[in-house]
Amino acid sequence: MTLLVFAGSLLGAMVLGMPIAFALLVSSLAMMWHLEAFDTQSMALQMLNAADSFALLAVPFFLLAGEAMTAGGLSRRLVRFALALVGHRRGGLGYVAVIAAVLLSSLSGSAVADTAALAAVLVPMMRRAGYDLGRSAALMAAGGIIAPVIPPSIGFIVFGVAANISITSLFLAGILPGLMMAAALAFTWSLLARGELVEPLPRRSWAEAGEALRDGLLALGLPVIIVLGLKFGAFTPTEAGVVAAVYAILVGMFGYRELTPAMLPGVLVAAVRTSAAVMFLVAAAAVTAYLITIADIPGQIRPLLEPFMESRVLLMAAMMVLVVVVGTALDFIPTILILTPVLMPIVREAGIDPVYFGVLFIMNNAIGLLTPPVGTVLNVASAVARVDLGRVTRAVTPFLVAQLLVLALLVLIPELVTVPLRWLR
Repeated sequence: MTLLVFAGSLLGAMVLGMPIAFALLVSSLAMMWHLEAFDTQSMALQMLNAADSFALLAVPFFLLAGEAMTAGGLSRRLVRFALALVGHRRGGLGYVAVIAAVLLSSLSGSAVADTAALAAVLVPMMRRAGYDLGRSAALMAAGGIIAPVIPPSIGFIVFGVAANISITSLFLAGILPGLMMAAALAFTWSLLARGELVEPLPRRSWAEAGEALRDGLLALGLPVIIVLGLKFGAFTPTEAGVVAAVYAILVGMFGYRELTPAMLPGVLVAAVRTSAAVMFLVAAAAVTAYLITIADIPGQIRPLLEPFMESRVLLMAAMMVLVVVVGTALDFIPTILILTPVLMPIVREAGIDPVYFGVLFIMNNAIGLLTPPVGTVLNVASAVARVDLGRVTRAVTPFLVAQLLVLALLVLIPELVTVPLRWLR
């Protein structure tokens, strides 16, 4: 009955058009009433304690780094570097999008920001070259969802705090799966590009390629600093966020000289707005997570998963299907905050590596950004590229299937995550 009260109040509030954070608070109040534990003081205390987290300080800093990189020209230079590498191949601009998506993912950690940057820079070029616009915008959206999987990932930070798991381990474990997602997109694009009647761009000379590399070296240095710093314990994920923000601002102002002091207030305000929305979601979800634990909702869900408990692979597959279904209706961060306290007790009881589960869980939630009706990155790609949303949604299907196949492969072969993680640790 408690599960019904929770799900019914949450979905009812969302149907009425409430923002997800307020819907979470409504569901918390409904559960308090149902459990006869109505206490607004406890509710406020849970929200305050959730927001008062050193690990979550990484979120505003990485968001600030992303805004500074866009304003300071780092993102554009990474795209130019990718263009010099593979722009001359058949369907070259699509490969440029995939490489640029990986490079941008290693800088910002935000799927929405990366999708917007890719679509703004590359879709006009693909339009002029004669590529199918729906497919081009769909590729930008599919490339954007690599950002939550490759470090630094805001999704890993939120999940790590919610599940009490090492964020550094999640960051390191996400590298290979993120690259596998990129490889799947490149392979899918190679199949689709065979039908594109588009002349490849002229091959860049070695001098031009070298110039693009030199111009992008400062931007390429940031992911190297973050990964090496985390691997060798030079700083924590929160400190890595500070390093990224300071680095992006200094490079934008003094390296590329595109980020002026007059632009800084706008960059800071944009980062603060997004950070405030994320933190309020985290605070609201903390109350829900507390009541989920008190009501033992994981224990109520466990019988549904009981037939799969004998096999870790089948259990992971069942949980991934659940996340896919929920991800079609909820956005990225709310899905993490709602399902983490429900699924983590089951994961630990079954003896599944929590870091391995976390990587697949975040990847699955990222894929949810491509699925209608919510499909956040689809809406972003459609709006920035000025392409009809229905057209983008239809064109994204092959890329969505490719990402789901990567997810299925990782479910079947956990060693693809756990073995590289042991080496990186």
